[in-house]
Parts: sequence; C-alpha cells; structure tokens
Amino acid sequence: MRIVVIEFISLDGVVQAPGGPEEDTDGGFAHGGWMGAFFDPETVGGAFAATVTGADALLYGRRTWQGMAAAWPERAGDPFADRMNEIPKYVVSETLGDDELTWNNTTRIPGGEAVAHLRKLRDGDGGDIVVMGSPTLVRTLLHEELVDELRLVITPVILGGGKTIFPGDGVMRAYELAGTSAGGTGVQVCTYRRVREE
Repeated sequence: MRIVVIEFISLDGVVQAPGGPEEDTDGGFAHGGWMGAFFDPETVGGAFAATVTGADALLYGRRTWQGMAAAWPERAGDPFADRMNEIPKYVVSETLGDDELTWNNTTRIPGGEAVAHLRKLRDGDGGDIVVMGSPTLVRTLLHEELVDELRLVITPVILGGGKTIFPGDGVMRAYELAGTSAGGTGVQVCTYRRVREE
C-alpha cells in the first residue's frame, strides 16, 4: 500500500483551518476558512474525488477525524459523501474511546503504536491509504519516511504563521514532481512522489 497525503496549503506552508473560522484556533490562529475564496470545484474538487476514489482506506489524526465524523454522515446520497462514509477509516488517538467511533468503518490506532502499525499496514497489499488534514500525524509520517506521495493544493495566499506538515528535523528529503493542474482561482494542485534511494 502507499500512504498519500492531500492537503490544502498556503504559499508559506500553512495547513491550519482551511475550512472555517472555528475549525482550529490553536495558537490564536485567526485566518480560519482561508481556502474558501480559492476553492475551484473542477480542479480542487476533482483532485479530492480522484484521491478518494483511488483509496482503500482513509487515515486521520483525532481532531481531523472528529471534524469529518461530524460532517460526512449527514451528507449521504452524494457519490463523494457515500464513498467517504463507506471506505475503511483509521484514526490515530490515545484519547478516543471505542464507543466514540460512530463514523462507519472506523478503527482506532493507539498513538503510541501508530508508527509500527502504519509500517505494517503500508507493507501489505492494497491501494492507497489517504491522509487529509491531520498536520501532527502527517509531520510524524514524513519524519518516519512513510509518505509515498504528497498532493498539495497550493493556494495563492500567505498566512503569516500557523500549523505546518513539514518536520523541522534538519533532514533533506527529495520528491519528484509527478503532475500539476491549475484552477481559475489561482490554486495549483501539485503531486510529488518520494524519491527513494537505491
């Protein structure tokens, strides 16, 4: 299996709270909802639809999972929503109880076991494991060399600070550009694949 990350990201590398003002205000972040004005249904919506269609599972951190679990079940009847609701999901969390896993087909991975569990899952057969949002989890996956592909929805805005997905460990990691598409709002979807050393 491959781990594929798809993220809304600003020009200065911020991924925090693209969807709305109350989504994530950690650190006093005041620009929640910054993606809205730049959302291009064909380019951006198409990128997410293609990513989820090619997935065998979705992977989230706790906060992102909770937001998704609150939003998607009530949207049943739309093909994309139906796919989101039916696909197997994993959430990395030390605090969620099994009785809280109310979104269909969700399995909890304890945080302390996440890296080992995901290495084993990734080494198995199957399609993509897709991660959306979840900056802390993505940063860990990048640090542990577990991300096979980054699909960055690069938005023409500078936010001046906020959460990022990139580790600050001083390690250089090479990626190759595998594809791009541009929307009329200035958004670009850039797909990068990890360059593995032989």
